[in-house]
Amino acid sequence: MNLALKKTTCRALVISVLALSFQSANAGLIGAEQAAGATMSAERAMVLSSLDRAEVIAQMQRAGVDPIAARERVKTMSEAEVQALAQDIQTAPVGADSGWAIVAIIVIAALIWYYAIRK
Repeated sequence: MNLALKKTTCRALVISVLALSFQSANAGLIGAEQAAGATMSAERAMVLSSLDRAEVIAQMQRAGVDPIAARERVKTMSEAEVQALAQDIQTAPVGADSGWAIVAIIVIAALIWYYAIRK
């Protein structure tokens, strides 16, 4: 019984390999415009232009990120990723912090003082 199952499995694998190996592939040439993307989307242009700002370049260098590598990464991103990044850039607060971070730090410090130090 076990030998019959092995033979059947082997036969099924051989038939599937033979049947699936006869697929045809077509190759063709595409133009440089099509390969590089004929037009740059507005979101991608906005993200790339924000990477050109001196403040952004300085912050990336402080974080250890190569600005040229960041630009290349943005160029290879999909449209959905670029749209999400552009949305984040447009909705980010203008200042360094939104104010809620300061409130959260004060609340956490007060709780630590109340439960740990006050005893």
